[in-house]
Amino acid sequence: MMAKIVKGSDFKGVVNYILDKDKNAQVVASDGLFMENRETIAMSFNVQWQMNNKVAKPVGHIALSFSKEDEPRLTNRVMAGIALEYLKKMGIKDTQFFIARHFDKEHPHVHIAFNRIDNNGNTISDKHERLRSARICKDLTQKYGLHMAGGKDNVKRNRLKEPDKTRYELYDILKTEVCRCGNWSVLVANLKRQGVEVLFSHKGQTDEIQGVVFIKNGYRFNGSKVDRRFSYTKIDATLRHNRYEERMGMTAKVHEAVTPSAPFGTAQSELFNGSLGLLNSNGSSYNASDAETDQEMAEILRRKKKRKRGMRL
Repeated sequence: MMAKIVKGSDFKGVVNYILDKDKNAQVVASDGLFMENRETIAMSFNVQWQMNNKVAKPVGHIALSFSKEDEPRLTNRVMAGIALEYLKKMGIKDTQFFIARHFDKEHPHVHIAFNRIDNNGNTISDKHERLRSARICKDLTQKYGLHMAGGKDNVKRNRLKEPDKTRYELYDILKTEVCRCGNWSVLVANLKRQGVEVLFSHKGQTDEIQGVVFIKNGYRFNGSKVDRRFSYTKIDATLRHNRYEERMGMTAKVHEAVTPSAPFGTAQSELFNGSLGLLNSNGSSYNASDAETDQEMAEILRRKKKRKRGMRL
């Protein structure tokens, strides 16, 4: 279950959109409105808006979407009940609204139109509404045993509009490039070839980097806004891990090359004497590069332990 929240100023527009005959709309719940036709519905909304007409955007419009896998059990009555519970948890109460189900797409979904001016003339708060909505959708999905969507990978890109279209393009690019790069220089170069500019934000007037911004098609996104895994700190940790894995793979190949499958000869002596620059003069495979790698992995493990301790609290 997912929610998309929009605010506007035209009640007639949202009523006409939701009750469009081409969408085979069916009203499943309503309150406080004259539901005879579109004109009377819009009129009802506008009359209540006059109680507090200083609010520039009194129109509330929410689309609740469900997974196609849940369609057999999502009757109009069930969807109306879930939508009403969603409104209650969002604090959208004591106000005019109607809920209509659409059948123009393959996945079940309903549209909610409500008046942001409640029955007492007060404005319904929209503070942190998207964060609250995401949490409530997750809670209701679990409560009703609904299908849990697979995240951004399952979003249909061809239906997206800007800036979401570009944001998902960035997501796809970063998902591929971050996993195969070993440092920021290579990552930035690879992204540039795909039309992505990278900017870093610093802490105060210092050189300490604390964030990353990606620019594509004229749109700017903080890394964490593309996806949580693409914040600066998480990308940096992934690049360090990639570098560690690469070095461990190189070390494994060297060990395979010097395995004494034949009598110890001149060629093997050269390997152990450091002619490949991988072993020191004492025959030890531990060098400055490995020390750096160990430090990087120790830092990654320290961060993981710190996060685990935080989760226990």
